[in-house]
Amino acid sequence: MAIDRKRYPPDWKQISHRIRFIRAGGRCEVKGCGAEHGQPHPVTGKKVKLQTAHLNRMPEQTTDEQLMAMCPRCHFAYDRADNAWKVRFGKLAKLNQLDLFGSK
Repeated sequence: MAIDRKRYPPDWKQISHRIRFIRAGGRCEVKGCGAEHGQPHPVTGKKVKLQTAHLNRMPEQTTDEQLMAMCPRCHFAYDRADNAWKVRFGKLAKLNQLDLFGSK
C-alpha cells in the first residue's frame, strides 16, 4: 500500500526514532516477539528494521499511546485485515472512477 506522507507530521522521523530506539530500546514491543533492530528475526531469520506502527491507523495522531515499535512481521500481522480491506475495496474504488462509457 502506498503511504500518504502528507498525513504525517513534519517531525515524524524524530517521533519514530524516539519510539523505536529510546522508548523500545531497539526491540519490537509486541509481547513475546523478541526481535531486535539490526539482528536476525527469531522466526524469519531476516535482518530486522524496526518500524513505528500507528495502533489506531491514523498517522496524524502521534501520542505515545497510539504508537508502537514493531518488527515488520508484527506490523504486517497487525495491519493484515486493514490491508486486505484496502486491496479489495481500493480496486473497486478505482473501477468506479473509470469512465467505461466515454461520458464526461
